[in-house]
Amino acid sequence: MRIVIIGGTGFIGPWVVRHLVGDGHVVAVFHRGHTAADLPLAVAQIKGDRQQLSAFAAEFTRFAPDVVLDMFPYTEQDAMLVMRTFRGVCGRVVAVSSMDVYSAYGRFCRLDDGPPELQPFAESAPLRSVLYPYRASAQQPSDLAYNYEKILVEQAVMSVAKLPGTVLRLPQVYGPGDPQHRFFEFLKRMNDNRPVILLEEGRAQWRWTRGYVENIAAAIALAATDDRAAGHIYNVGEREAFPELEWLERIGRMASWTGSIKLISKPALPEHLAAPYDWRHHLAADTNRIRRELDYEERISADEALRRTVAWECAHAPPQVDLARFDYAAEDAAYVTIRNSEGEK
Repeated sequence: MRIVIIGGTGFIGPWVVRHLVGDGHVVAVFHRGHTAADLPLAVAQIKGDRQQLSAFAAEFTRFAPDVVLDMFPYTEQDAMLVMRTFRGVCGRVVAVSSMDVYSAYGRFCRLDDGPPELQPFAESAPLRSVLYPYRASAQQPSDLAYNYEKILVEQAVMSVAKLPGTVLRLPQVYGPGDPQHRFFEFLKRMNDNRPVILLEEGRAQWRWTRGYVENIAAAIALAATDDRAAGHIYNVGEREAFPELEWLERIGRMASWTGSIKLISKPALPEHLAAPYDWRHHLAADTNRIRRELDYEERISADEALRRTVAWECAHAPPQVDLARFDYAAEDAAYVTIRNSEGEK
């Protein structure tokens, strides 16, 4: 197949490109040229701003893609421009979305109301009723967070009759190269030989579907090259969503940490560890559809994925660390307080 990838130089994109090229597909990556990426030499690179995507229509037509894979459609306008530009040029558009579209996420972030999901949510589960979930964190309307809305992206991609779409709803993605350093919160404490790590009681049993970057990339590449995916939406992620406590214990074993985890009530939690979320609402997804319909299976085992991620995180600390997030004196004081309180019982 001939595939145009919009994006492809960030965290997940290079893994997707390597999967596609390794499977014999012809790939062109459209990107701004701002991010250096280790892409195979066979990959054609078209540099430009996605806001001027239509200006490259002739170049896209010459490339004659079978599929267009959009790695980062943030807004409804992004998706609509892709659909207009490639209508009549390619056979299908695949858009990378997020599990933040679900109502469960809205309730978790206290944007929506409703009871917790009793079972992992499938692709047919209700979506958020409140749009633009990150607008409150935007500094100004020009910020990406202001108009970010994957629900509207999905609607735009799936609504063009003459250009079939596929949507992939991604989980929390971890692995080497993760710009958010999702393990750092815990690994720094482990590497600093903290004897105790405090974990809010509500968070301990909270479950969130995760996915290792190489496995997620393989799923994206599969959906982009399998025509059975046309017209479908898929949750992508690991089969099992571990409770946060179990996830932290697994990280600790992989990091050879000998300390212990202490559960602590929300009122006793140090301020810098408090989070505004409602931990009753799990973000656990049912990922069976992509396995059943496209025969997807993870290539990297859960243990190997964790080992690779811990090794990378330990060797690549974030360039800037907010030390206020690691107020060990406050954590020690909270631990002493709850230990004394338990001793009095």
